[in-house]
Amino acid sequence: MTQEEALKIFKETGALLEGHFVLRSGLHSRQYFQCALALQDMPTVEEFGAALAEKVKGLNVQTVIAPAMGGLVIGQEVARQLKARFIFAEKEGGALVLRRGFKIHQGERILVVEDVVTRGGRVKETMDIVRKNGGVVAGVAMIVDRSDGTLDHGVPAFYIIKINIETFEPDKLPPDLASIPPQKPGSK
Repeated sequence: MTQEEALKIFKETGALLEGHFVLRSGLHSRQYFQCALALQDMPTVEEFGAALAEKVKGLNVQTVIAPAMGGLVIGQEVARQLKARFIFAEKEGGALVLRRGFKIHQGERILVVEDVVTRGGRVKETMDIVRKNGGVVAGVAMIVDRSDGTLDHGVPAFYIIKINIETFEPDKLPPDLASIPPQKPGSK
């Protein structure tokens, strides 16, 4: 799958939103990738999952972990495509943790999968969980990297869409964006 094909899916499904958005990172943006809209159709999930699985197949991962909520659907599909185990981290007291009896084994090779990454806070939290539990982060995979090339996860990173979308600090909004009420459509 090419970036152009993936962007076409986002546009056709109404998953690339235009307006004034507050991202999970706290930054503001004119565009928002609402992956849940694109991933509501299983053939699309399978297509995106296959594209990411193909990119990471040389990592020989045993397990895929995703931060809930955004990474769940795509993380599980990448794991299915790789025939790997799937686990997820979820919020408890404002921080991501492993729950539900999930365990990470010493030296286990793990791929972190997320839907959209801007500043990479949830990816970093998830990587910290893996390492704290004795696992090895083999890589990071995402549908959309909108970090503008500033992120270095310290491990191989893979994406389907790499796009530089302008973001703004809350106190530095341009006048046109400041005049539109902000929306926060994603995970809290």
